[in-house]
Amino acid sequence: MADPERSTELLWGEGARRGLSAGLIVRTAVGLADAEGLSAVSMRRVARELGVTVMSLYRHVPGKAELVALMCDAVLAPEDDEVAGGGAEGGWRKSLETWARAGIALRRRHPWLAEAPEERRIPGPNAVALFERALAAVEPTGLPPARVVAVVTLVGGFVDSAARQEAERLRAEERSGVGHEEWWSARDSLYAHMDRYPVLTRLYENGAYDDPPDPFEFGLQRVLDGVEMLVRTEGRDQTSDESRCKVCGEPVPTAGTGRPRDYCSRACRQRAYRMRRK
Repeated sequence: MADPERSTELLWGEGARRGLSAGLIVRTAVGLADAEGLSAVSMRRVARELGVTVMSLYRHVPGKAELVALMCDAVLAPEDDEVAGGGAEGGWRKSLETWARAGIALRRRHPWLAEAPEERRIPGPNAVALFERALAAVEPTGLPPARVVAVVTLVGGFVDSAARQEAERLRAEERSGVGHEEWWSARDSLYAHMDRYPVLTRLYENGAYDDPPDPFEFGLQRVLDGVEMLVRTEGRDQTSDESRCKVCGEPVPTAGTGRPRDYCSRACRQRAYRMRRK
């Protein structure tokens, strides 16, 4: 585990930005990880790639754990189009969806991120800026502060999980030289036992595996569906609490005169009445 104080100094201190040597070390290590995986990165290997002694590296980076922390933050720097584009139009959902897609694209460019330990890793300025961008997308929903953070953590966790699964599949294909679909299509000895599971067999025979949805896209939309339901029930989503139905959370049409309405429809008003009678 990296020294948290030293990592903070390297990530946020002037020394992390001033020396070209530190930046060169990190870029070289990222190149190695992209080409060969995180296991290929060591202080000795980086020194060899740079044509310098190992001891000269230690003047800038104290060890591999700190180097990995610097590598992770370096690749999280936003692309030029992300900086120029800012928040996506279309409300919180579109913005959060764009943020998640950028996250999976980043992890596909750098699959080794799935191997980097995250527990108690000090975040750098790029990581915090990325987190800030997602918080800014969700905050306008009017969710309580703790829910805003929880939503971003949920979506970020989904992206991380999807990226780890993709990285594991990629590593298995590279080690075996056999593609994912090809490997599974050769498992006839396994499939011979599947007829004892009637639901699985019925779904399979009815095409459940013929054209499966993209796991990331399907999962992302379902996660965002859940967040949208939360926003309807606990947030404002640019609409005050008084203008949302007390039963279903849908917007309530504004009455021209009289007291504000509590329900969006007669059905919801009747449902609320029945619930009070129980």
